[in-house]
Amino acid sequence: MTAPQLILGSTSRYRRELLERLRLPFDVAKPEVDETPLPFEPPADLARRLALAKAQAVAARHPGAVVIGSDQVADLDGEAIGKPGTHERAVEQLRRMSGRTVIFQTAVAVVAPGFKGEFLSPVRVRFRALDDVEIERYLRLEEPYDCAGSAKCETLGIALLDAIESDDPTALIGLPLIRTANLLRQCGLDPLR
Repeated sequence: MTAPQLILGSTSRYRRELLERLRLPFDVAKPEVDETPLPFEPPADLARRLALAKAQAVAARHPGAVVIGSDQVADLDGEAIGKPGTHERAVEQLRRMSGRTVIFQTAVAVVAPGFKGEFLSPVRVRFRALDDVEIERYLRLEEPYDCAGSAKCETLGIALLDAIESDDPTALIGLPLIRTANLLRQCGLDPLR
């Protein structure tokens, strides 16, 4: 029996690099989903809704495929902190998160014919107290303007942190591979078979 086509419903290079670790062949498709938060939508609900919407949008264009959708929202005291996009917004975000704990709500949905699985993998990140010199140096060296919360733990951003608490080491980067692999196995795609 032929394995179904696997599609990552995301244009994130970070998610693509993570999924490559499972050594399953896959394609990438842009989900074309409006990511605007609903009024008063909690960050965890936003992440879950967008992950599922992305998977369903791509699955609608590729019947028969197994589609992964994912989204991550930084949650600072119940407020969604998105991708900064600019240096100035990144400075503002890191100043706000300095010395505080931020929960990165990472959601994944897998949609296939007759199957829908989803989960939320929250990651608690405690930022050190940061001064403006550290923030400026980090941002100039790393330019993490496409990352929720303006920091990349997989590179120099680790120096901004005091602690990371998670049950999946890849969740903070944007695609929790432990649970994603479990969902893929349920769809007949096992990286070890």
